[in-house]
Amino acid sequence: MTETRIAANGLLSRRHLLKAGAIGTLALPIMASEPWMKSPGQPTSEYGEPSRFARLQRERINAHPYGPAAGSSSTPLQLMNGTITPNSLHFERHHSGIPNIDPAQHHLTIFGMVERPLTFDYNDLLRYPMQSRVLFLECSGNSYQNTAPQAADMTCGELNGLVSSAEWTGVPLHYLLDEAGVKPSASWVIAEGADASGNNRSVPLSLALQDTMIALYQNGEPLRPAHGYPIRLLVPGCEGNLSIKWLRSLKLLDQAAHTREETSKYSDLMRDGVAGQFSLKMEVKSLITSPSGKMKLPEQGIYEISGLAWSGMGAIRGVEVSADSGATWSEAELQSEAGIYRAVRFRIPWRWTGQPAVLQSRALDSDGNLQPTRSDALRGHAPGLVYHYNGIQSWLVNEQGQVRNHYA
Repeated sequence: MTETRIAANGLLSRRHLLKAGAIGTLALPIMASEPWMKSPGQPTSEYGEPSRFARLQRERINAHPYGPAAGSSSTPLQLMNGTITPNSLHFERHHSGIPNIDPAQHHLTIFGMVERPLTFDYNDLLRYPMQSRVLFLECSGNSYQNTAPQAADMTCGELNGLVSSAEWTGVPLHYLLDEAGVKPSASWVIAEGADASGNNRSVPLSLALQDTMIALYQNGEPLRPAHGYPIRLLVPGCEGNLSIKWLRSLKLLDQAAHTREETSKYSDLMRDGVAGQFSLKMEVKSLITSPSGKMKLPEQGIYEISGLAWSGMGAIRGVEVSADSGATWSEAELQSEAGIYRAVRFRIPWRWTGQPAVLQSRALDSDGNLQPTRSDALRGHAPGLVYHYNGIQSWLVNEQGQVRNHYA
């Protein structure tokens, strides 16, 4: 059966590939001679551990110049599949380390422009009706290395791993705000965490009353300390810094607080000298996770191009893939449910012939936002852009099969 090419440089139809059976090898006789079949294995355990042959770890565990506690670590996207990030591999970003909070001594207070100031302890929150949602969370500084003049030779996770996806469970924030009685003149919620920096952000009340939740669980288990235990704010689709961890207070005001994290940090300096504030929603974005940076294709033949797409502006509607630096494009198959604020997995078969190739993906969301090229994403911003970069990620595959980060 002949392959059906759907774009230039080896992109193939998945349906025809599966019919052709082009990857498998002849089976050998099955023999019960492996050493692990000759004696009983390990007993059950109190908490599951990965195989020693598949023990993944976070990447780019960086200490910040301000001190070792103000650092980050990235999800190893190139070593994973599906859309859910295990809690142990979810990216981290801290401003003053991870506090060790006793939930019996921790409280959440809602005050300011409300009729009834309220305080909740951890057990109080567990009694409220909850909801579970699969949501992506992305640091607004994700992929900032790709704004540098030269392409950094890094893995996909090192470059783009400040994004993860999990099932979050908690109490819709509007339940608590309704109980407190928000005054008509209030328009902002100032959220503050209980870490040593007292990290705080201003959240528009309109966002707080929509999809925002007080998260208590991540992927079915209580939040881990690195992700906000015992409680955190979760503002879907927005820059991760808005989802304050170790949440201790919510203050209702009629204006933003203009905190450090929304003035000197997490603002957008433009070429005309104007700095934009409160660019809260994360833009449409996708990236190929395999093949990707610092991988090596062992031989010519068929490979699956796979990656992730997400948007804080709407649901992912489609992803296109190119193997010729954007000259031609083909629609990839979305293999996970596309919903608002959800990351989706895309796949497409590709035959590598040993010739150089530049692999790219671009996503389109339900609001009509199309992921821009690198040059378009940088246009209008001052040099040294750090936040909200969503340009197309390009991977160069050379004749030896080595994959490198590339500016197309």
